[in-house]
Amino acid sequence: MGGKFLKYQKKKEYLVCVDSDGCAMDTMDIKHIRCFGPCMVKQWKLEPWQDEILKRWNEINLYTMTRGINRFKGLAMALREIDQKYCRIEDLDTLVKWVDTTQELSNDALKAAIERNAGSISLGEALAWSNAVNKAITELPDEEKKPFGNVKEALEYAHRYADVAIVSSANKGAVLEEWERYGLLEHTDIVLAQDAGTKAFCIGELLKYGYDQEKVLMCGDAPGDLKAAEQNGVYYYPILVRHEAESWKEFMEKGLGYLLNGSYGEGYLKMKIQEFMENLK
Repeated sequence: MGGKFLKYQKKKEYLVCVDSDGCAMDTMDIKHIRCFGPCMVKQWKLEPWQDEILKRWNEINLYTMTRGINRFKGLAMALREIDQKYCRIEDLDTLVKWVDTTQELSNDALKAAIERNAGSISLGEALAWSNAVNKAITELPDEEKKPFGNVKEALEYAHRYADVAIVSSANKGAVLEEWERYGLLEHTDIVLAQDAGTKAFCIGELLKYGYDQEKVLMCGDAPGDLKAAEQNGVYYYPILVRHEAESWKEFMEKGLGYLLNGSYGEGYLKMKIQEFMENLK
């Protein structure tokens, strides 16, 4: 078992995995609109095309099937488009190659890549951007980073019957701070963030503790969450963009019950995935 999992103990028969940004916490829109996009514009001096570029950044990261993409993958995708459409992005190929081949998409992994590729302009700029994003996120007012309606009640309810794991690709410090502030951490058993590996990897590691796949549910808001669940043969429950509070209410009233009585896969799963796909089109 990896270091992040060493102290973990399976206590219950069921496991509910929950993504953070945009799923439990109403932090995804504000982080992209106020931090990720503007920091990219500033880092690469894209001000002449700012409005179109920021609109496209939000489409990639929030409102289409690439919603929830890792920050560096989203960056590479956006910079490729900018390079083709607006202005040349220096040394872009090095960044794209790192994003496509690295085992871990994090600041630490990027630092290691910079040491191996001394003199790479794009890798250095990507790290500077990522650090600027993290700083900008910490400067967002606390009252603007809060959970969606019904999240606390849903987690408390789920925790009676299931182990609860945060499985997020966000920065771990931010996740801990946000969940602690709103009293959500007490309803969880383990926090797995960007530094623990991909969501698919984290779910796979948790399964090694002996959970039956049909007793494991991943709650998420993005196609990457669905994919992580499918790769591990576990169920998926979508938190629908712009309908988050209703989604959590239904989770308490129906979704968790279907998991607990063994009927989640008998049509409910297919219906929820269809709703999820249609909501992102």
